[in-house]
Amino acid sequence: MAYFGSKGWYVSRLKELGISRHPQEQRKLELYKTYILRNLYQEQLEKIKGNV
Repeated sequence: MAYFGSKGWYVSRLKELGISRHPQEQRKLELYKTYILRNLYQEQLEKIKGNV
């Protein structure tokens, strides 16, 4: 298990949501810096909260 807020933590959470590649560039998540993954994760959470 990765530490909370680390790059590995964001990658694992996004994969749990079914996202293994960046939605626009189609590159693997592991290639991105932490701040990009954090923003992507927050966008996905907002979409989920909006649908509920």
